[in-house]
Amino acid sequence: MKIFTAAQIHELDNYTITHEPVKSIDLMERAAKAIARAIMDEWTDRTPVVVFAGPGNNGGDALAVARLLAEENYKVSVYLFNIHNKLSDDCAANKQRLIDSKRVDQFTEVTLNFDPPELTDDMLVVDGLFGSGLNKPLMGGFASLVKYINQCPVKVVSIDIPSGLMCEDNTYNIHSNIIRADLTLTLQQKKLSMMLADCQKYIGRLRVLDIRLSPAFIEKTECNYGILEEQDVREMLRPRDDFAHKGSMGNALIVAGSYGMAGAAVLATRACLRSGVGKVTVHTPKRNYLVLQTAVPEAVLQMDHEETYFSESIDSTDYDALGIGPGIGQMENTAIALIGQIRRTACPIVVDADALNILANHQAWMQQLPAGIIMTPHPKEFDRMAGSASNNDYERLIRAQQMAEHIKGYILLKGHYSALCLPDGHIVFNSTGNSGMATAGSGDVLTGILTGILARGYDKATACLMAMYLHGLAGDLAAKEVGKESLVASDIIRFLPKAFLKLED
Repeated sequence: MKIFTAAQIHELDNYTITHEPVKSIDLMERAAKAIARAIMDEWTDRTPVVVFAGPGNNGGDALAVARLLAEENYKVSVYLFNIHNKLSDDCAANKQRLIDSKRVDQFTEVTLNFDPPELTDDMLVVDGLFGSGLNKPLMGGFASLVKYINQCPVKVVSIDIPSGLMCEDNTYNIHSNIIRADLTLTLQQKKLSMMLADCQKYIGRLRVLDIRLSPAFIEKTECNYGILEEQDVREMLRPRDDFAHKGSMGNALIVAGSYGMAGAAVLATRACLRSGVGKVTVHTPKRNYLVLQTAVPEAVLQMDHEETYFSESIDSTDYDALGIGPGIGQMENTAIALIGQIRRTACPIVVDADALNILANHQAWMQQLPAGIIMTPHPKEFDRMAGSASNNDYERLIRAQQMAEHIKGYILLKGHYSALCLPDGHIVFNSTGNSGMATAGSGDVLTGILTGILARGYDKATACLMAMYLHGLAGDLAAKEVGKESLVASDIIRFLPKAFLKLED
């Protein structure tokens, strides 16, 4: 699924109107019917509904929804804000349709003074004040109304996007002046801000409603952002050759673990093996020998000269992919060994965990990374790499996008919607995963999966997309059985085979 900018959404609407063809008022009616059905799915006609409509097309949607709910015997009160005596054409048309229907219990057009109604916990507010076209923070009376709604115990449904929230950049927004919806019914496609963690408190639950906007426009229009979906990954997955042998299925190298952190090496290695690779070699300190030999007997062990830490780069000529970083620590000798390993490795490289923190502590090395390197930071690790903390998730995303372009590499920024920043500036969000995966070792598992898929011979972009989707899908399958609270990293590995099977069905 593509994620369009606010400007592109406007173009999509106009293209649909011109080429379907359909009148704009009829397209609005189509959207309103979808919204009304979604509301009726969750609230019965015993729920009093209060509709707040703005002067633009979002308000027009809200007025049409109010009329449709009233026709289904909902008790509806409507407040239309027309303080500048200027409504959009479709908003004005839906105002007249609402008046002509004579079904709503109360209709108030606010032109000057406004005495807000009492909003109680048994009511539903439909927020149709401002939609995706908003480009500046709410001020004045609208800001006061938003604050009033937010402090009331009422349930809130927002049409398309919570009023006050902008589609992309909310860096300079006034966050107290944004509706905090319980449910957001967005039209056709998600907006970029809906993918960012610090915007979730405004969105609540999210449903995407298909209102049949032009598939031709969606197909042909380029955009920088997209969402990875199951069908995309199904098409990437290669069938396993019946005559395959371990030598043809890839040879992966994992550099992981220090004394006391053998678990990171175990998790990364087991995940790598479960990703279909033919052979996995683990380079780890001597003290981890018994742990690794016992926990992952399928792996080949290569022991470092040091007892307790990674101290030397090794020849990677015979390997098809390298995953480095989980649990290696941040000793200076390890740091020197790390940059040496990166420089002498010709195969695809995945850098994670302690390796990322080492690079963050040696900023000059960040300028010497090979093209095509893959880094998998969580937000704090990325901020360290960037040299300073980001003010919000949008800023962090843009900085990651710029860094990926600058280093000509791949940055997989982990989160609920993990974001893969590609060297060409494009960003793809993952659609799988859950909060139960916020647990120690989950990132080590992702490193193993990604390294294994790379070793299989997939190109870097495809491997990154497949790995983050499968990692999240395995976590989702695990959560269904053990619950989010009890989920641990090894559960993700345990359910990885089922994730593959689901995609192969």
